[in-house]
Amino acid sequence: MSTEALVTISPSSNKPILTRDSLTDADIALLPATSTRAFNLYRLTSLGQRQTIVKKALQLIGARRDVLARELTEQMGRPIAYTAKEITTAVARGEYLLNISGACLKDTPGEPEKGFKRYIRKYPIGPVLILFAWNYPYLILVNSLIPALLAGNSVLIKPSPQTPTIAEQVRDIFIEAGLPEEVIQYFHCGSILKLESVVRDPQIKLICFTGSVAAGLQVQRAAADRVVSVALELGGKDAAYVRDDVDVKWAAEEIVDGAVFNSGQSCCSVERVYAAGRIHDELVAAIQDVLRGYKLGDPMDPSTNVGPVVSRQSAATINAHIKDAIERGAKDSTPENASFTNAPSEGNYVKPTLLTDVKHDMRVMNEETFGPVIPVMRVRDDEEAVRMMNDNEFGLTASIWTKDISKGEELSELVEAGTCFINRCDYPSPVSLPLVNVS
Repeated sequence: MSTEALVTISPSSNKPILTRDSLTDADIALLPATSTRAFNLYRLTSLGQRQTIVKKALQLIGARRDVLARELTEQMGRPIAYTAKEITTAVARGEYLLNISGACLKDTPGEPEKGFKRYIRKYPIGPVLILFAWNYPYLILVNSLIPALLAGNSVLIKPSPQTPTIAEQVRDIFIEAGLPEEVIQYFHCGSILKLESVVRDPQIKLICFTGSVAAGLQVQRAAADRVVSVALELGGKDAAYVRDDVDVKWAAEEIVDGAVFNSGQSCCSVERVYAAGRIHDELVAAIQDVLRGYKLGDPMDPSTNVGPVVSRQSAATINAHIKDAIERGAKDSTPENASFTNAPSEGNYVKPTLLTDVKHDMRVMNEETFGPVIPVMRVRDDEEAVRMMNDNEFGLTASIWTKDISKGEELSELVEAGTCFINRCDYPSPVSLPLVNVS
């Protein structure tokens, strides 16, 4: 059977920049067996040996940061000023996972009793399938790859067709660091049917997926006819509540960053803002002041802090949400900014957009926008804010902005989100707690 050509389109020019061939059905069918063979040998290595390989690989990734960052900007459009930071943070996250691996993988003693020795021992489970997204590919991959390898598992990784070189670079680096060649395999695939065949293969013992809700549900359905663990990290519609005791200027700077960084293309981006009535107008004015200092443009320009969104389809979805809101009574309160009206003619440029007078039944307040849009809604009090925050099918992260930390902690207990920040937005710390979703 002939292979399918997977073409990566530049977000900043809408021109093809890379082509990769998808594996044939026959080649894909061989991947789990090859991974199983590799696992049966790799599982016999000591934790110390695996730690040495991982440590060396992370050092190599860090040393090649600038090359990897440039590739990332070219393929997914994040400004070059910020892509190196993802590599640095991914390495730091990997080092943290490396440092805690001994404690996590050691035996857990059981309840003592005369005449018995009880303990729980952790064993590697087998080939792990990692399906990861394009928006933070190194950070996403490290979260699953490093624990899997340290535990003694083999790994199959499938990158997004938008960022195909990440899997290639990571595998080559790990082999250079001493990992046996077949312990990490990657494959390029654009067919859900081909992907489902791997998900269904009984030799795959764990599936880790990060991406859209629709694709995640397809993976879950494909795995449903057998007993296998599936870890899904999907979309978000993350809410921020700004109380009336906050430092408004400071909160505005943080919220704009949380909403617009990476062109709003993060599952943990701020996508809804609820402002206490007394400070609503002041907050809107402060957000406008912050947006006046932003620059939309060529992601290869070091002075750019907002690049294109990933695709024409993504731009169309974002603009449709904005259009729906305005047609239903919202106001485009975006301040004048020359870069917002003079973006490059080619590419998928969407200006950061501030919407006011929004209502809760608008698409921009209910559906994942995944773009640089800041809808601000006035609320009467804490009770209404929490009710509005929870009135959504997503429950990934949320944030509360207040000088009263005790009150913020009290309100966070009522917010239905896996992670609730107080006085900050999403923070990709190397030692961040795992993402969870309560909706």
